Amino acid sequence: MAEYDNRVRSYNPAATAAVDEGLRAYMLRVYNYMLVGLGLTGATAWLAATTPLRNVFFQVTPSGAVTMNMLGWIALFAPIGLVFWLSFRIQRMSFATAQTVFWIYAGLMGIGLAPVLLLYTGASVAQVFFITAATFGAMSLWGYTTKRDLTGFGSFLFMGLIGIIIASLVGIFVHSTALQWVISVAGVLIFTGLTAYDTQSIKESYYVGDDGTVAGKKAIMGALRLYLDFVNLFLMLLRLFGDRR
Repeated sequence: MAEYDNRVRSYNPAATAAVDEGLRAYMLRVYNYMLVGLGLTGATAWLAATTPLRNVFFQVTPSGAVTMNMLGWIALFAPIGLVFWLSFRIQRMSFATAQTVFWIYAGLMGIGLAPVLLLYTGASVAQVFFITAATFGAMSLWGYTTKRDLTGFGSFLFMGLIGIIIASLVGIFVHSTALQWVISVAGVLIFTGLTAYDTQSIKESYYVGDDGTVAGKKAIMGALRLYLDFVNLFLMLLRLFGDRR
């Protein structure tokens, strides 16, 4: 797609401004979806953690431990199914359906993340959120503006992501502080890299000839990728720097 745009610029320099304007509008749409999704997740997490709604999904013991009930576990794992459904079925969905699934996904993620607000102090959550936002913003900007091709990093980052998933599963059964620290540090590095890589990949997916529906679906999938990068980077940093209650 980017090659097409480059040919347009080479043979018709007058089209450069139109292509750049379309790309900026497309990326702005991606970021807007991501930001609204994060806002929805944050609002849902706050409601699930600070209102009687939390009794529907989990309980807090006198010692401060959080235990999930059946609905809590469903809310925790349902987003995984929605990600796969959206990823594999979006071409067959209408734009409105894809958008609705994304909002449902963001809302359920808030319920799954609500225990974070109970386990960590509000000050440390806010501090780590701003660190995450600054890191994400810097890496996304670099991924958007760099002339370096980051495609080669994709396979490396994906293998690292698989390694984190496997190590996290092992950590469920082997309670090791050192293992959790290694997972968190590796996670910060990988999701920082993925932020730049995904931003460049989303930028390269822009095609000036896409109609509104196709462009809208691409924007939703791009927003989902960046949303996941942000949330996972936030969780990894919180493990490293967050203060527990």
